[in-house]
Amino acid sequence: MTDYRPLGRTDLRVSAITLGTMTWGQQNTETDGHAQLDRALDAGINFIDTAESYSIPPRAETQGSTERIIGTWLKASGKRDRIILASKVAGPGDRNYLRKDGSQPRLDRKNIDEAIDASLKRLQTDYLDLYQLHWPHRNVPLFGGGSHAPNRGGDGSEVAIEETLDALDGLVKSGKIRHIGLSNETAWGLSRFLHLSETRGLPRVASVQNAYNLLNRTYEVGLAEFHEREQVGLLAYSPLGQGFLTGKYQRGARPAGTRTTLFERGQRYQKPGTEAAIESYLAIARDFGLDPAQLAIAYVASRPFVTSAIIGATTLAQLDADLAALKVKITPEIEARIDAAHQLHGSPAP
Repeated sequence: MTDYRPLGRTDLRVSAITLGTMTWGQQNTETDGHAQLDRALDAGINFIDTAESYSIPPRAETQGSTERIIGTWLKASGKRDRIILASKVAGPGDRNYLRKDGSQPRLDRKNIDEAIDASLKRLQTDYLDLYQLHWPHRNVPLFGGGSHAPNRGGDGSEVAIEETLDALDGLVKSGKIRHIGLSNETAWGLSRFLHLSETRGLPRVASVQNAYNLLNRTYEVGLAEFHEREQVGLLAYSPLGQGFLTGKYQRGARPAGTRTTLFERGQRYQKPGTEAAIESYLAIARDFGLDPAQLAIAYVASRPFVTSAIIGATTLAQLDADLAALKVKITPEIEARIDAAHQLHGSPAP
């Protein structure tokens, strides 16, 4: 049984593990998605995360498929009141298939209003518990690209945070969303959102959804403190580093049917130093008799600034194994070994 943690300063308490859904619609069928939702709820998971861009990899032909799968489950099961449902509006970029007029997405009122209405229709619900900005409308490094990250500003312009918050405020007042969150955000961005919320009476950020795992602990510098000071916790995505921390991709292995094999999307975790770091964490798991995936997830979920760790699975067996991470305790001995490995390897896959 999982534990439940406050979602920011809201009255919601979410499970320590969130069911991620981005494979539903490509790697997973509707039947698979429904089975995973049933299994997760049976295990005490109450937090479900999706996005208008899903399934992944993003394609015009499959855009929105994940939300539609969740929607048919909600309609058939009648269990909307048992879950806390989160989705995301896309930030700027070249995915012009997201908008009816073919324009590039922007985080302004027009785009946000269109996006939420489409998401609610696909999800077959009247409201979202948490609505997140998938990435900022600023030219910041994203998705492990570092200083070489592409400019995600779309046409090069920015939408002021005040304008975005005003649009989200309208959705809160209309009842379409309850709370707001950020994703792939920086410390400056979060602090600016909080400042504007406090000074202008606009919706307050409840959470930040960023990558965080044994290969990428950059969240600890600059952002983690917001949990204690401002009660804004982390929804940690990729606790398994896109599966690399299981060891299945070591020494160039590419198992059939896996995401990196199918879509060649593992570059974030194929940087110099990652393989040696992974080997260190695999050794720790072996020495303590633990499954490496469960060790990685348990570590993330055990951090005091983490509200929930987002897991994703393509089979029920994988889902069951990941959920079992809730039973793994990070002892002082394990913590010391992990800290020693981190001291040597740092965060090779930020």
